[in-house]
Amino acid sequence: MFCYQCEQTAKGEGCTKIGVCGKQPEVASLQDLLIHSVKGLSLYAVAAKKQGISDPAMDRFVCEAVFSTLTNVDFDPQRFVPMIQKTVAYRDALKAKIGLAMSDGPATFVPEKTLEGLITQGETVGIQSDSTINPDILSLHQTLIYGIKGVAAYADHAAILGQSDEKVYHFIYEAMAATLNKSLGLNDWVGLVLKCGEINLRAMELLDAANTGTYGHPVPTVVPLGAKKGKAILVSGHDLKDLEEILKQTQGKGINVYTHGEMLPCHGYPELKKYDHFYGHYGTAWQNQAKEFAAFPGAILMTTNCIQKPRESYQDNIFTTGLVGWPGVTHMADKNFAPVIEKALALPGFTEDTPGKTVMVGFGRNAVMGVAGQVIEAVKNKAIRHFFLVGGCDGAKTGRDYYTEFVEKVPADCVVMTLACGKFRFFDKSMGDIGGIPRLLDIGQCNDAYSAIQIAVALAGAFNCGVNDLPLSMILSWYEQKAVAILLTLLHLGIKNIRLGPSLPAFITPNVLNVLVENFNIMPITTPDADLKAILG
Repeated sequence: MFCYQCEQTAKGEGCTKIGVCGKQPEVASLQDLLIHSVKGLSLYAVAAKKQGISDPAMDRFVCEAVFSTLTNVDFDPQRFVPMIQKTVAYRDALKAKIGLAMSDGPATFVPEKTLEGLITQGETVGIQSDSTINPDILSLHQTLIYGIKGVAAYADHAAILGQSDEKVYHFIYEAMAATLNKSLGLNDWVGLVLKCGEINLRAMELLDAANTGTYGHPVPTVVPLGAKKGKAILVSGHDLKDLEEILKQTQGKGINVYTHGEMLPCHGYPELKKYDHFYGHYGTAWQNQAKEFAAFPGAILMTTNCIQKPRESYQDNIFTTGLVGWPGVTHMADKNFAPVIEKALALPGFTEDTPGKTVMVGFGRNAVMGVAGQVIEAVKNKAIRHFFLVGGCDGAKTGRDYYTEFVEKVPADCVVMTLACGKFRFFDKSMGDIGGIPRLLDIGQCNDAYSAIQIAVALAGAFNCGVNDLPLSMILSWYEQKAVAILLTLLHLGIKNIRLGPSLPAFITPNVLNVLVENFNIMPITTPDADLKAILG
C-alpha cells in the first residue's frame, strides 16, 4: 500500500500500512486497480471519440468509479469488485466497436475472478509501480489524477440533478489516457494539470446550475444549532437530492431533520427550507463525527464522502447511500429510506428542546451580488478595507487552529467569506456587520466554490480591474481531492498569492512547487499575525 492523496497522509509522506483515513491495504489495492482499469477504458474512449462513438451511461459510470476512490467515500472492498469488472466490460465493448487493439497494460488487463486475486493485482499497479518514472512527472501525474477525482465528484453531483456536459467526461478520459503516454514532457503535464482546472470550472458551473435550478438560489437564512424535542434524522455528506428525499419521505411522521457537516448550507435553498420539519444543524465538521454521531439520539444518513469508521455505539443507527460505503453498515441503494425512518422512530430522539446559538447561511453569489452596490460603495468609502476568503477542507491534523485565530484577528473593517467544512473552525463566531453587511459570509459547501469565483469575478468587473488587483486574499485549507480540483481551477484562472495550509501536498515535489511559486506565487500559511501583516501592511 502507498497512498498520499490527502493532507493527513502519514508523516507527510504517505500511508503504507493503513490509511490515516481508515482505509485498509486491500481497499487501497482495489482502488489502485480500479483507476488502472479506468486508464485502459480511457484509451479506447479517446479513440472512440475520434470515430464519433460515445456512451452516456459509460460516462456516468466512470465518474462514479473515479469518485469512489476519493478520500473518505467507499471503504467496502466488496463494492469495488463489480466496478472493476464493469470498467473492463465497457473497455472490451468499445474495443469491439472501434476495431482497434492496444497493447498498453491497462488496455489488455484481465481481472482475476476472486477478491483476493484482484487485491494481488492491485498491489502491482499502484503509485510506486513504475520505478523509472521521473519524480516530477509522477508528481504531475498524481496531481492530475487527484484533480480528476474532484472533477468526477462535481460532475456526478451535477448529473444526479440532470446537468452534464460531454466535454467534462471526455477530458476525464483524455487525462487518464495521458498518464500512459511516456512521451509527454514537463510542460505538457503542467498544461494538462491547468486544463484540469479549466474543466473543473465547467463541472462546478454545471453543479451550480443543477443546485440552483432545482432548489432555487440560496437566501440568507438563520439556522439554529440547538435541538427540538422529538424524533430525529441527521443527514451528513454533500448530496442535496438525498436530503430532499429524506424530507419528502419524513413528512407527517413526527421526525425533525437536521444537517451535519457540509450539509449546513442546504438550509438556505428555498425548495428545501420550505419543509417545516427541516429544523437545524447538529455538530461540526466530518472529523468530529465519531463523537457527534455517538451522541445523536436518532438515525444518521451519510451521503457521498466524509464517512469515518463508525463506533460500535451507533453502527446500527447509521446508513449510507450513493457511492459512500463502510463494511457492515446498511447501504440504501434504491433511495427508499424507510429503514432510516423506522430506525429514527425506534430511537428516543431529543427528549426536550435544547436552545443553542444560531448561524447565518445562504450568501451565495445571487445573494451577495444582490447587494453589490452596497458592497462597492462600502469599499469606495473605505468602510470595507479588505475581503478574505477563508475556506476549504477541515481535518484533524494539528495546525488547523491557524484558521480560527486568523479569523478572530481579522480587523473590524474587513469581511470574511467562507465555504466548505473549514468554516467550522469559526462558523459560530459573532463578527457583527459593516453598514448592514455581515462580516462573516457563508457562501456554501465546497461544491459551491463556483459561486465564490463568480463573486470575485463580478467584483473585479465592478471595479474595472483583475481579480488579483482586488482587495481580496485567499487563505485556503485542503484535505482531499475536490480541494485539489478547486486549487487547479484557481490556477487556471491565473489567481495569485494564494496561501495554502495547514501543510503542502506530499505529492508535490520541490521542482513542481517551484513552478507554482514562480508562476502563481502560491505560498504556505505561516502565522495569523505574520500573514495578516504581510497582506494588510
